[in-house]
Amino acid sequence: MSRRPGAIHPAAQSFFLVNEGLAFVLEVVALGVLAWWGSTVALWLAVAAPLAAAALWGAFAAPKARFAVPLAAQLAVKALVFGGAALALLALGQRVAGLWFAGTVLVNTALASYYRSRHRPPYPSRS
Repeated sequence: MSRRPGAIHPAAQSFFLVNEGLAFVLEVVALGVLAWWGSTVALWLAVAAPLAAAALWGAFAAPKARFAVPLAAQLAVKALVFGGAALALLALGQRVAGLWFAGTVLVNTALASYYRSRHRPPYPSRS
């Protein structure tokens, strides 16, 4: 049984889907952590921090982002949002959780970027 050229192995496709699911969970956790951190500083920051992160993400880093930007810009936005969440965990006294979160984000983002560059066409530009 042979696969057609360029076909993705079913196991690789399954791994990609699981990794994408983890990416979504990490995004939601980042928003929750930013809200938690904000609530310890000022009530308005509990709303503003995750709202700003979600707006940035939706505009530049989401798979169907409003603006098509180069990979480096997408990764910069992800670093800002996820890095902010990891720092927020550290500020909340959750050092181990912050380190685990940052490590998980790094591995997840590296695997997703590698997989997308090898197996998926780039997202079409939006004008």
